[in-house]
Amino acid sequence: MTTPPIPAVPHRPATGRSPGTKRQIILGATGGGVNNGTIWADPAAGSQIDFAPLRQIAQTAERGRFHFFFTGEGLALRERSGRIFEHEVIGRPDTLTLLAALAGVTSHLGLIGTLNSTFNEPYELARQLASLDHLSGGRAGWNVVTSLDSFTGRNFRRGGFLTYPDRYTRAAEFLALARQLWESWAVGEPAADTGSGRFLAHADAGAFAHEGQHFAVSGRFTVPRCPQGHPVIVQAGVSAQGREFAAAGSDIVFSPHNVLADAQEFYRDIQARAVRNGRPEGEVKVLPGGSFVLGDSDAEALERYREIAENQVGAESTLVFFESVWNRDLSAYDPDGPLPDVEPEPDGPRVIAGGVGLGGDAFAVARAWRALAEERGFTMRQLATHFFGLGRNEFVGSPQTVAAHIDDFVQNRGSDGFIIGAHLNPTGLGEFVDRVIPLLQERGSFHTEYTGATLRENLGLPALPAAG
Repeated sequence: MTTPPIPAVPHRPATGRSPGTKRQIILGATGGGVNNGTIWADPAAGSQIDFAPLRQIAQTAERGRFHFFFTGEGLALRERSGRIFEHEVIGRPDTLTLLAALAGVTSHLGLIGTLNSTFNEPYELARQLASLDHLSGGRAGWNVVTSLDSFTGRNFRRGGFLTYPDRYTRAAEFLALARQLWESWAVGEPAADTGSGRFLAHADAGAFAHEGQHFAVSGRFTVPRCPQGHPVIVQAGVSAQGREFAAAGSDIVFSPHNVLADAQEFYRDIQARAVRNGRPEGEVKVLPGGSFVLGDSDAEALERYREIAENQVGAESTLVFFESVWNRDLSAYDPDGPLPDVEPEPDGPRVIAGGVGLGGDAFAVARAWRALAEERGFTMRQLATHFFGLGRNEFVGSPQTVAAHIDDFVQNRGSDGFIIGAHLNPTGLGEFVDRVIPLLQERGSFHTEYTGATLRENLGLPALPAAG
């Protein structure tokens, strides 16, 4: 399926240093999936399951020359004490089905989705991703994740049987086997026949055999070599084990850091680990998530941010936020009152099921939050708003301020770019595209046109032997 040419984003000619002298910013756009930042109660918010709003986000991102669209995956609806809580999004489309649909209505935009290595099988998932790469002309990417807990595993035959270390060994073996499958067709295969559109395969095309700790499989891979060689691999590595896994085998690593000094340390660590794994420094791209609130002035943007944050964090969302750490039913506490005066119970049955835990020592986190609340005079809701908002790389200000912040963060090697989400889907991203992208282009930090034929090329990643 072909799509009409994408209209150019209005931009002024770059001034000062030429684009070649500056680090180029990578931008991904996210919409739908698992998130708490979108204000779904807004009447202008689009559906999570309808295709039209998701298509609009992707096409807006492509109009802004974003590198890729990213969607998270939720394999279970999150629960609070056995009930779905208020900011859970009902209806999550299958990742690969959504990305395949978006491939037909975009021409250049990369398509990256979260797919679980604990509950999928390597042959099936490698085949689906290779098919997406072919159908999109080389734009597929895979965010490799492991399961969080046994709660998600209830939806699957195997359940949540793997320990934390075993989830990583399975993921590493899963990824290695997927790469073996993608490489099972030799470079140069297949050769097209006399115009019928079919392929001629060599006798050994697609043959594979693997026997390891988690998988013992053999057969023939049915999909010819990908246009990119391999889909782009993404991973979020925070722990030492996660960082090592990401640095050894990923093209993109998600970063959790918003403070420049912390982000720089993470960036240096990932690059050092990549070098120790035999990869050139800079080959792994580091991308934190972020969102934005714009105004004609910084003061106007800050006022707008306060209004948005109040709508993002409701009473139940506040309790969920604290119960993720306290692991206690806190419904007796007033969200607009002081922090809980009881201690966490980290070893008890989980109150919040299926959500991403905040990690670390629950008692230490509680002490730090109490100290911050006392210092700032925060209520529970105000503290939750603080972490939901500015604590997550939220760029607040005039377009000039936001562009400068993003640019400075990247030029100072806090990251290679950002994955941007809006508080209102599907229309919110358009404001960023129309008001911030032209300023980044003027600074010479962001491209004005796609220059590569594949996602890997547009990201500046090393080329892999591809189909043909």
